Amino acid sequence: MTLTKRDLVIRIAEETGLIQQDVFAVLQKSLDYIVEALAKGNHVEFRNFGVFTIKTRKARIGRNPKKPQNTVTIPARKVVKFKPGRIMKKKVTG
Repeated sequence: MTLTKRDLVIRIAEETGLIQQDVFAVLQKSLDYIVEALAKGNHVEFRNFGVFTIKTRKARIGRNPKKPQNTVTIPARKVVKFKPGRIMKKKVTG
């Protein structure tokens, strides 16, 4: 089962008594700020949940499995990494 943004909005609205539109606006704005911080190269840290960081993957050589003689240069790129916090790790792994 997948937990979607819509599922979160409904659950939070039911538990808090807030209007779903207000909950959606706050959740969306929070996600926008997280993406904005990561785009600037900043770390995003939520205590006991985890840390989002930006890492740069080095450029590398790739090959087509069907034609291994053809090589392709894969350029360096930035990727988002997530390191779970202590409490999340305990709950997920048991």
